[in-house]
Amino acid sequence: MNLLEFWQAVPHSAFAQHALWMSLLAGVACGVVGTYVVVRRISYIASAIAHSVLAGLGAARYLQVVHGWSYCTPLLGAVTAAILSALIIGWAASRTEEREDTIIGAVWSVGMAVGLLFIYSTPGYNENLMSYLFGNILLVSKTDLWITLGLDGVVLVTAGLCYNQLQAICFDEEFARLRNVPVRTYYNVLLLLTAITVVLLSMVVGLVMVIALITLPAAIAGRFAGSLAQMMAGAAVLCVAFNLAGLTLSYTPDLPAGAVIILLSGGAYFLILAGSAVHAAVLKQRNSG
Repeated sequence: MNLLEFWQAVPHSAFAQHALWMSLLAGVACGVVGTYVVVRRISYIASAIAHSVLAGLGAARYLQVVHGWSYCTPLLGAVTAAILSALIIGWAASRTEEREDTIIGAVWSVGMAVGLLFIYSTPGYNENLMSYLFGNILLVSKTDLWITLGLDGVVLVTAGLCYNQLQAICFDEEFARLRNVPVRTYYNVLLLLTAITVVLLSMVVGLVMVIALITLPAAIAGRFAGSLAQMMAGAAVLCVAFNLAGLTLSYTPDLPAGAVIILLSGGAYFLILAGSAVHAAVLKQRNSG
């Protein structure tokens, strides 16, 4: 089996070229946003936003087909649903006494349920809506690349301008309040940044793959990084590495690239966990001896 077939196809195949560029561009956004998500421990929020996107996709398709609203594109529906979900979670978490995980679970389940109801209420089953769950990185277009490049710009500018504030609310929210940092405002900024990243990338590579790329590389990088900036850089590099390795391994046997990328990311994460557990056990044994 020729594992270099993907790289041999890159000079001649637009699909392979687009997949290569998407692997690089997605790594930037996922590395930066994923670091904030993992450090702030809001991975469930990213997952809830990702799944609530289905409500926007279903509503947009329903309005297009049933009411003829041609301007209601899937992208518009997905972005609207993601932003609304982020704002609802942010508002409920700061203004009510309800536990955050309960709010996240409600947004997650309601978003999925609303999306499914719209899909089944639309004449003619639309397989494209379900494909957003899994996506296909080998089918990205030039438009997708430009959108992702724009996303990277927004993520990097926001992270640069709000670096200290976002770092403060991620590591020590009480200390940030004592320093008069508007915690609620920057928390909402983080939620919106997460929502935009999740929805735009999910439209390209699928919801499941986005959740994996946002959380797993950052979680691995966090075990070795000495600072937030190092964690971001490490997560971005790992995300790109997993993407390229997945494309390389899946191309020749014609396997779903997204599934292979997720398995590589998950396998690396659990391997690191196992290594850490063994290391901790050896140190404990040495100390006790």
